[in-house]
Amino acid sequence: MVGTEGRGALDCGQFSSRDRRFPPCRAAPRPGLILRCPALAAVPAGRVRAPARRPGAVLLPPMTSLTRHPHASLLRQQLRRNFLLSDLGERDWAALEPMLSIVECRKGEPLECQGAVTMEQYFILDGILKRVVSNPEGKEMILRFAGEQEFDTSYAAWRLGTPIPFSIRAVTPVRAAKLSMEEWVGFLDRHPSLKTRFEFEVMKLMSEVMAHTITLHLLDAPGRVARFMRKHRELVDRLPKKELASYLNLSPETLSRLKQRGKIPA
Repeated sequence: MVGTEGRGALDCGQFSSRDRRFPPCRAAPRPGLILRCPALAAVPAGRVRAPARRPGAVLLPPMTSLTRHPHASLLRQQLRRNFLLSDLGERDWAALEPMLSIVECRKGEPLECQGAVTMEQYFILDGILKRVVSNPEGKEMILRFAGEQEFDTSYAAWRLGTPIPFSIRAVTPVRAAKLSMEEWVGFLDRHPSLKTRFEFEVMKLMSEVMAHTITLHLLDAPGRVARFMRKHRELVDRLPKKELASYLNLSPETLSRLKQRGKIPA
C-alpha cells in the first residue's frame, strides 16, 4: 500500500536485499506506521505494481488466513488429523483457527531462512518439507524431512533467543498452516498439556536429527539406506532421488547402484 508522506512514515528502501525477514516493499508495519515506497511513487492510482525483485532478496510464499480461505472446510479437516492437534476441543480450535494462515509453496521455495530472527510454527497439510543447513560456500546438509500430519518449528531457537540455525524449504509443492511463534507460544501457555506434549516432540525431533548425523559417520552406504527404509519407508517413493541421496550423503550415482542391487524399491 502507498501512503501519504508524514511523520512516522517508513521508507521501504531502507530494507536491504540482505534482510531475509522481508522481501522488498513488504516491510511489516508497526501500529500507526505509514508505508511509502519510492519505487511506486510515480505509478498512477489504480495501476500500482510491485517493484522488480532485487538481486539476492528472499521472496516468501503468499498466504491466506485459514478463516478466509476458499477451501477452509477441507483444510480444517486436514488440520484435525495432525497428530499434535488431534486432541483439541472445539473451544480450543475456535481460539487457534483465527491465528492460522495458509501458505502454499512451490518446490524449492523457502519458508524460513537460516539466520533469521522472525520465526513461525508450521503444520503440514500437503507435501514434504526439509530442514537444511548450509555454510558460506553453499555446501548443504539435510537434517530431516517432514510430511503430512507432521509439523516443523524453530521453537528451540525461540526459547534460546538465537537466530534460527537452519532453513525450512519445500521438497515438493507444499501447503501448510502457520502462525507466528509469539502466537503459538501464547497458545501453548494457555494449554499446559499440549505444551508438554509439544516440547516432548521437539526433543524427540532433535534427538532424531542427532542420530541421523551420527549415522552418516558410522554407517556405510547400504547401512544408511537400510536405516532410512526402516524409519521412513513411506517417503521413499515420494522423495526426489537427488534429495534422498543428499540426505544420506551419497551421490545420485551411488544411490542408483544401490537401487539396482535391490537395496531400495524401483
